[in-house]
Amino acid sequence: MQSEQGDAVPERVRKVIADAGVSQREFARRIVMDPSKLSRSLGGTRRFTAAELSRIAAIGGVDAGWLIGAPAAAPPARRQRAGGATEGGRPLQIVRETVRLIAERGFHAVRVQDIAEACATSTAAIHYHFPGRDDLLEAAVRWCMDEDTARRAARVASAADTADELRQLIALQIPRTPQQRWQWSVWLDLWAEAARSTAVGRLHADYYRQWRATVADVLRRGIADGVFRPADPEAAALRLTALIDGLATQVLASGPDAPGTGPDAMHEALTAYVDATLTAH
Repeated sequence: MQSEQGDAVPERVRKVIADAGVSQREFARRIVMDPSKLSRSLGGTRRFTAAELSRIAAIGGVDAGWLIGAPAAAPPARRQRAGGATEGGRPLQIVRETVRLIAERGFHAVRVQDIAEACATSTAAIHYHFPGRDDLLEAAVRWCMDEDTARRAARVASAADTADELRQLIALQIPRTPQQRWQWSVWLDLWAEAARSTAVGRLHADYYRQWRATVADVLRRGIADGVFRPADPEAAALRLTALIDGLATQVLASGPDAPGTGPDAMHEALTAYVDATLTAH
């Protein structure tokens, strides 16, 4: 089945992705779009929304009119900002400011007007890239997840063995930096959404299952290598991630410098737990 947009739009989007020199999944991350939706749209079984096309044009640095096949549109030459940087920062700026505001004020307290003010733009400009508040909040959650996944992959790429890989994963969960604390604040706020089974909550729950599966995979490989004790990897991953969640909640609730409940204390507690219950001696 072909989309009503025909062959031109998917082909032009493919060209933008090729010119960007990144994978389809990475481009989906950059435009804050579900990779499966991008794949279906490129395959012609789903229409690109106007907001998605505006983000593709912005991040790809091409004329939006050309992208949708407007007769008088400019050719696909990449636009340049002053100083040579390609245009396309606005969608990601909007998403980052949304994440910051969610962390500071809470999921339901963030208004589109607040985001527009933080970005020094208008609400119309926000709606150009993200038509509804739910679209914007979902994009913000997806951005957090994609950023976390990218940091995780980069951090464990050079791990010496599965024990080191697990240590690296744990270190990434310690809320030390402002960005890590923001992200944890967003996660905590979204747990309530997940309990209500909202669309954003389901997205968060799906991601959380992936996170536990990542930990279980490390444990499974470590058990096979004799690095970790024989155990049920899924059950061990559930216990470890639950401990991480509880300790991180204490750190955020108590403040980064509170004695006994700061980031260092959290790291020491997790290391002691892994040594006592998981590491093969």
